[in-house]
Amino acid sequence: MAPVMQSTSGISPTFVEMARVGSDYMALPFDMAREQYAKSVRAGLVERSLIASARFERALSALEQVTLGFMARSYQ
Repeated sequence: MAPVMQSTSGISPTFVEMARVGSDYMALPFDMAREQYAKSVRAGLVERSLIASARFERALSALEQVTLGFMARSYQ
């Protein structure tokens, strides 16, 4: 059996990958909200505005941070 590679932090790459996949799974509701917002804009139900879009993204990102904590993605 091949030895498991250890990263410099002592955490196995397999565990890191599993955590990333779990994080992506937990973020699905937020991705779905972003998609629905985009579809609503294209359908003309929501104002097509960069300012409104930025406000929506800021609010949704804050909600994602509060909900998921350290597992939330950051777009900086």
